[in-house]
Amino acid sequence: MHGGSCGECSSCMSNMEQYCRCRILTYNGIYKDGNPTQGGFSSAMVDHQKFVVRIPDKLSPEQAAPLLCAGVTAYGPLRQFIGSNKILKAGILGLGGVGHRVEALELLGADDFLVSSNAAEMKGAADSLDYILDTIPAAHPLESYLSLFKFNGKEEVNHGKLHRQHASMEETHEILEFWAEKGLKSMIEIVKPEYMNEAFQRMEKNDVRLVQYIDSYDPPLKGLQEDLNFVSPRLGDRALSSLQPLMYVFYVND
Repeated sequence: MHGGSCGECSSCMSNMEQYCRCRILTYNGIYKDGNPTQGGFSSAMVDHQKFVVRIPDKLSPEQAAPLLCAGVTAYGPLRQFIGSNKILKAGILGLGGVGHRVEALELLGADDFLVSSNAAEMKGAADSLDYILDTIPAAHPLESYLSLFKFNGKEEVNHGKLHRQHASMEETHEILEFWAEKGLKSMIEIVKPEYMNEAFQRMEKNDVRLVQYIDSYDPPLKGLQEDLNFVSPRLGDRALSSLQPLMYVFYVND
C-alpha cells in the first residue's frame, strides 16, 4: 500500500502511481514533512482520498487485510487473464517447501506441485508452462526455471532487482470487490496481541504457514473514523520493530 505520490508524473497520470519516483510508502517511508510513516502501527493516519479504499460489507477486516499487500501484488499481474478464452498452464514460484504440498494440491486447487531442488521433478515438467509468476521474496537465480517454459513462455517477477512495485490503487479497489463478489476466502491465522512475541519467534523458525493477522483494534479510537482515513491500534516499540511484516490491518472510512 502507498501513502501518496506526486500526482503529476506519467506513472500517476496512468493510474500506476506505485511506480512514481516520489511515492510515499505506508511503512518505512518519509512524509513530505520529514516524519516517518508507520502504517498500521500509527495511532491515527490521515491520507489523501486517492489512497483510501473502502472494505466491502461482505468482506471482514481480517479477510481484507492480506489482500492489501501480498494479495494485490500477486493479483495485479494475473488480472490480465480475466475474461480470456485462452487456456494457460501457469506456475507460481514461492508457495513454500515440501510442507506446503498438501495445501497447494488440496486447498488451493493446484494441478501439480514441484520442488525446485528436485532435479527429477523439474526435468519431468520441462516445456510445460506458458506463464510463471515469481513471488520468491529473496534474490535467486532464474536459470533453473527457464526450462519449464514452452516456446514464447513468460515470467513475471514480483520481487528482486526486476520486480513489480506492489499494485495500483485501481487494482487494490478491484481485488477487494472481486474477493467479495466471488465469496473467496484468504487462508489466515488470527494472532492476539498477547501472542505477538510467540508469533514473531515462530516466524523466525519458519513455522508460519499462513498469513498472520494481528487482531488488535483499539475500540476507543473507533469514534475517530469520521475524521480519519485510517484508524489502527497503538503498539509498543518491540512490536513495531519485530512484527511489522505480519501487520496488514487498515480501518477505512466509507
